[in-house]
Amino acid sequence: MILKPYAADPSYSIGRQYNETKSKFRNDFQRDRDRIIHSSAFRRLEYKTQVFVNHEGDMFRTRLTHSLEVSQISRGIARTLNCHEDLAEAIALAHDLGHTPFGHAGQDSLNACMKSFDGFEHNLQSLRVVDFLEQRYADFDGLNLTFETREGILKHCSLKNARNLGQVGERFIKKQQPSLEAQLVNHADEIAYNNHDIDDGYRSGVLEYNALMDVSLFKECAELVKKDYPKIDEARRIHETIRRIMYKSISDICETSETNLNESNPKTIDEIRTLPKLINFSEEMSQKQLELKKFLRCFLYEHERVVEMTDNAKEIVKDLFDYFLSNPSKMSESFQSKSTKDEARAVADYLAGMTDRYAIKTHKEIS
Repeated sequence: MILKPYAADPSYSIGRQYNETKSKFRNDFQRDRDRIIHSSAFRRLEYKTQVFVNHEGDMFRTRLTHSLEVSQISRGIARTLNCHEDLAEAIALAHDLGHTPFGHAGQDSLNACMKSFDGFEHNLQSLRVVDFLEQRYADFDGLNLTFETREGILKHCSLKNARNLGQVGERFIKKQQPSLEAQLVNHADEIAYNNHDIDDGYRSGVLEYNALMDVSLFKECAELVKKDYPKIDEARRIHETIRRIMYKSISDICETSETNLNESNPKTIDEIRTLPKLINFSEEMSQKQLELKKFLRCFLYEHERVVEMTDNAKEIVKDLFDYFLSNPSKMSESFQSKSTKDEARAVADYLAGMTDRYAIKTHKEIS
């Protein structure tokens, strides 16, 4: 692995919260990745939804498959830019660990429930999972990940919360950037969900090919596919178009970011933190990505079938929150012990850790 001087280097990591003996065989970012993969929260992503609730069908993406796709894209970009692939992979695999059941609908509902208790944000919850909620080691709570991985997981953070997070929250106060590896994972996340939401939306019957042709990025790639393969069926044409959209998006971000890095010429990761964000799409591609996101919001996320699912999901989360806040002894034992300090936060932790099907099952039982 050939690293540029501005890439994150595990040999010069800011370190872990608790000191540990170094491994002879793996660098610290590899160890972070492995700990994430073996965590309970990572396994539960298999049964947490993206757009369609888990029981809608086996062909739709889950948080687990999404995280794997983000990881694959992140590694590719990191390798192209000579950044640290293991760190990019670790951040990508952990970025959704704090997501609630039922995707963004679950998060919105839980945030509303927690409004009087400092709110809920899945990004902050992902950090809470790796810092505190995972309890697998004798010497500490959480996974004791490196600063660089934790920094990358915390994509967004309010100033109020940042002040309570110590060193990992300082960049939000100082208005600085995270590592390049963290920056590129943010874009890999966007590329992954935009494109797999097209795929899942089409598979579900909610999105139609002709409607997608109104999106300039889709149309550009679809017309090339039609020219190269005029006789293939529509489903195969969609897949080939998505593949080309992803290639075009990833190529653009690699080329634009490389230009930005050459112009800024940073010498260290510390310089990266003080410079403007360097991992970016070109202006033209940014506009096309924005157009695609607006299309998906209008024709997929706000489609009546999806809205019906999300409204139902929000109600389930609210009912569960109200029930367990009034009956904390009904939570699993480990969360009961936490509830003596902060009942509402313990309930939020408990609900956020649920899978779609477990939340549905529990809701039926309390109803």
